[in-house]
Formats: sequence, C-alpha cells, structure tokens
Amino acid sequence: MIRKSLAALTLVAAAPLASAQAVSMCVFDVIGANGDVYNLVKDYALEMRSHGVNFNLRPYTDEGVAVGDFNAGQCDAVVATDIRIRPYNRFTGSLSAVGAIPTYDDLETLLATLVQPRAASLMKHEGFEVLGIVPVGAGYLFVNDRNINTAGKLAGKRMATLDYQRDAVHMVNYVGATVVPSDITNFAGKFNNGSVDTAYAPAFAYEALELYKGLGDNGGIVDYPLAQLTIQIVAREGALDDDAAQTSREVAWGMFPQAMSLIESQEKAISEEQWIRIPDRDITGYQEMFRESRVEMRDGINGAPSVYDPRMMNLLSKIRCASNPGASECTADNRE
Repeated sequence: MIRKSLAALTLVAAAPLASAQAVSMCVFDVIGANGDVYNLVKDYALEMRSHGVNFNLRPYTDEGVAVGDFNAGQCDAVVATDIRIRPYNRFTGSLSAVGAIPTYDDLETLLATLVQPRAASLMKHEGFEVLGIVPVGAGYLFVNDRNINTAGKLAGKRMATLDYQRDAVHMVNYVGATVVPSDITNFAGKFNNGSVDTAYAPAFAYEALELYKGLGDNGGIVDYPLAQLTIQIVAREGALDDDAAQTSREVAWGMFPQAMSLIESQEKAISEEQWIRIPDRDITGYQEMFRESRVEMRDGINGAPSVYDPRMMNLLSKIRCASNPGASECTADNRE
C-alpha cells in the first residue's frame, strides 16, 4: 500500500495534538482495516492532522451499519460509496450515474472542477457536507458466460443488484433481466456460488472478493465502464469550519494520483483473456441507451425513479462534449 513520505510523517508527528480538532469517522471498507479504502483514508487523515483536524477512524465491513451509526450520531463523519451518500447530497451522489463518465480523464476533469472553492456551496445540503471524493474505479459487468456480451443478451439473466440503488434496479428491469436484491456484503458470494449470472463491481473485487471464482472457465468482464464509483466523505455541516472543509476537499483531491495508480494496477492485474472487448458500434448504442435512461431518471418520467441531480447531469454532459465534441448527444434536442 502506498504511503506518504517520511517527511510527511515527520510533519504529522510534530503537529501539536492538543490543538487538533477531534472528529470521529466511520469508515466503510468491505475488507475492513486492511482494505485499500481504509488505508487511503488513513493517509487522508494523516494529512488532515497536519492541518489541525484529528480524525478518529472506526473501520466497518458493513456499509449499512457504518451509515446507520453515522445517522445515530455515533460518529461525526462517514466514508461510504457515492450510492449510499445520495440521501445526504444528491448532487455528488449523482456522480455514479450510469454511463455518465466514460473515461478516467473525464473523471479527473470533474473532480478538479468540484474541488474549486466556487463549488463549495454544492457540497452542502440540508445539514450535511461532502468533505472529499476519491475514486475507487470504474464499475464493470462480471458475467459467468462470455456470450452475455450485449445488452440484449441480459434478458432473463439474474443480476445481483443493490436493492437501495434505484437507478441500477431501473436499468436491470429496462434490459429485461431479473433483479436479485443484494448488498455490498453479499453480492460477491451470490455471483461466486452461481446464484446470479452477473454482478457489477470495480476491478479490485476480482481479487479482493474473489470474483474470478464466479467467472469460472466460461465467464468474463465486459470492458465498458458502466459508471465511475467513488468513496465520499460526508459530515454533519459544521463538523469542520468552512476553511477546514475546503482544505479537506483539497487534501482528498490531492490523493487522486495515488488512487488512480492503485486502480490502474488492479485493472492491469486481470489477465487479458478475462476481458470481453466489445465493438465501437455497440458502445455508441450503449451510450445513447444510457443517456436516454439518465434523462428519464433525472426527470422521473416514463416510470423511472427521480434519482439524478440535473446540475450534475448538465456538468457531466459539458465535460463529455468537451472531450468528444463530435458525439451525437452534443447536438441532441434533449441534451442533459
């Protein structure tokens, strides 16, 4: 695991602990205190300590329990996936909108935009504040049969779906697959024991959650980023003053290279034969399908749940069209 330099550790050690503000933090990592997320948060906390904030970290392997303890006041802040933090901030919680961030370059542009002081007001919502966003990797579709390589072939297949992720439930129903309600603690087991045909996860789950067992000899990973997954730090508004909160977001943004190095190594560690490459013509079709679904879930129309924040959808559209101005969506009448 990557660690800060000895000089940074020395700086932390020299910081006057008596003057540091104490903030308790519930940290979700499916692996626990030995997981990559928890270790990234430890590095973040070390850096924040040098800025006068002393985070007391409590590891959780069950995200629901971590969020529940935060809601109950057992901790001042929580680290959880963007999907779980949507009730606290719909804007940043819409970052993982289906198909909305096709490349890591687009993700970098987005996070560089959100860390600007002028975006600080968007980090606050109804008594809560987002203190940082760190990527954990693109979400890919893991399948137990390589023939499941198009959206049409998902019809009738059993998909492990987070039952609290309304956009995922909508998309599974949209393609005619069967929702198998799951959560982060059990979806891998369902895929590995054959209870479901497909599961959705970032590359780290291949080894950490042993999803290679579910792939078996006939499965694979569809090489298309269905969404960009992040962990987000959320606190009750006022847990940190405005200056410290902005510093926190900047410290989290400063960890982007470290996080991306980890993500890239995890993706490269998966052998080429495990990836299912799909043609560009199919990708174009998926992009339009996802765009139409995002519009529906932005507006809550055509039976879709109202999930996505229009401001985030508009920002992501601008970022995609800046990097790919020739895309058909950039001139669509119903552009996001």
